[in-house]
Amino acid sequence: MRLIATDVDGTLIRSDHTLSTRTRRAFQAARDAGIRVLAISGRQPYSIGAIVQGTALMGPCVGSNGAVITDLETRQVLWQATVAIDVQQRLVDEMTVLFPTLKAVSVRDGGDLYFAEAGYQGLADPGELETLWPVTQRIGDREEVLAAPSGKLVLRDDHHDPADLLAAARGLGIDGFHATTSGAPFLEVGPVGVTKAVALARLCDRWCIDRADVVAFGDNLNDVEMLRFAGLGVAMGNAEPEAVAAADRVTLTNNEDGVAAVIETLL
Repeated sequence: MRLIATDVDGTLIRSDHTLSTRTRRAFQAARDAGIRVLAISGRQPYSIGAIVQGTALMGPCVGSNGAVITDLETRQVLWQATVAIDVQQRLVDEMTVLFPTLKAVSVRDGGDLYFAEAGYQGLADPGELETLWPVTQRIGDREEVLAAPSGKLVLRDDHHDPADLLAAARGLGIDGFHATTSGAPFLEVGPVGVTKAVALARLCDRWCIDRADVVAFGDNLNDVEMLRFAGLGVAMGNAEPEAVAAADRVTLTNNEDGVAAVIETLL
């Protein structure tokens, strides 16, 4: 075990969005033992940093389901990928034919800018955001939202389940994007060929770590590729069936500190 990679929501943190003392201690013990630790999430780095600030997980992190790697200590973007403008425009156009009330949000600038389509429901009030550094929110028409490449493109229709949006997006026959869900009430669209596993592999190359020496934790559809990539993929006790099927082992739930329980045993 040379690297521990963990999803955040439904995995690292409890349902009340807190990071338990036991989990903090487990990651600190791992780092003290010379093991690299990494938070890897559909969230953006500013949000991941707000959660792990003051813990052993401060350092490089992966956001946007693998589309951005940022050093939380320096705020330096180490790597990022984006969805091409023409791809996201075509995708949104064709999805709107199927879901007329669909709205989009373009997440840009390493996750520090949210450009939401007018009428989008669900954008948090800036004063309520937990951030390690300031972020920007803008609202405009669809043409403006889709006029620049997105690290993550959010598609939401409150009249339809995200699973329905995912099935539809995958069935359109459009190349150039990767779609997934994370338990949030929207579809998450990223660059083609980019997943949490791809970002994790990039960091393994950077740190000269074999995938066999990686332990990864996850609970949802956007964790499947990462769980398969790791030498030991661990699904949470509260995980979706797809994550369980991709994992080598199932631990306790996030509310029972399932991540910490495995780390303690492995150490």
